[in-house]
Amino acid sequence: MKVSLSQKVAVITGAASGIGLAIAQKMEEAGAKVSILDQSREMLQKASDDSGGTFDTHVCDVTNARQVESVFGAIRQTFGRIDILVNNAGIAHIGNAQTTSAEDFERIQKVNVFGVANCTRSGLQHMTQNSYGGCILNMASTVSTSAIADRFAYSASKGAVLAMTYSVAKDFIDHKIRCNAIQPGRVHTPFVDGFIAKNYQGKEEEMFRKLSEAQPIGRMGQPDEIAAAAVFLCSDEASFITGATFPVDGGTLTLR
Repeated sequence: MKVSLSQKVAVITGAASGIGLAIAQKMEEAGAKVSILDQSREMLQKASDDSGGTFDTHVCDVTNARQVESVFGAIRQTFGRIDILVNNAGIAHIGNAQTTSAEDFERIQKVNVFGVANCTRSGLQHMTQNSYGGCILNMASTVSTSAIADRFAYSASKGAVLAMTYSVAKDFIDHKIRCNAIQPGRVHTPFVDGFIAKNYQGKEEEMFRKLSEAQPIGRMGQPDEIAAAAVFLCSDEASFITGATFPVDGGTLTLR
């Protein structure tokens, strides 16, 4: 089945690298006009150059509601519509309920929860003006519904993402706006490499192997594998799917 996003305008946050960039590339391949958002101007430029300069790029801090509103307004002015929003921007943290500081807990929630809320609010502002509706896809996590050690703040944030997914799907179904979530397992991205290097110095290869083998499928996922699911869920072929969550996790939630 060939999935088409022809004539659609997609906004993807945290899209200068990793999963977000893979989604942007696959959505463009499927025919969408793609706007990518990220905090790093340099990384946005590199992503655009590597893709042939076809992305519409915006420097945006998703925790800044006014900046988000301004960026979404600019995208709407450029393309005349916003059909798809992928809330991909997020950060992680290691620590349990006792070792996670109040400052770290707040920092994680600002990006992973407030950031999703800010972008969703702005996306809905434009999608509700469309007679044809739209689609919002949130990047949740396996930890939204299943615990792993030392992810107190991160788990809380991704649980909130899943709850917001259900809420938006319920509240805006009459506007023809669908909202779903993907629960990725561990995916091999530059973020993961940096995380391992920071937290397991001198044991990088050992930890990469352990983290890979911890998933029932025996490896980490690839960004393209998450992106393939994202493109389908945001396409008209998935028009009967809303208020749902999809594990793309190598069997982590069901087989571990």
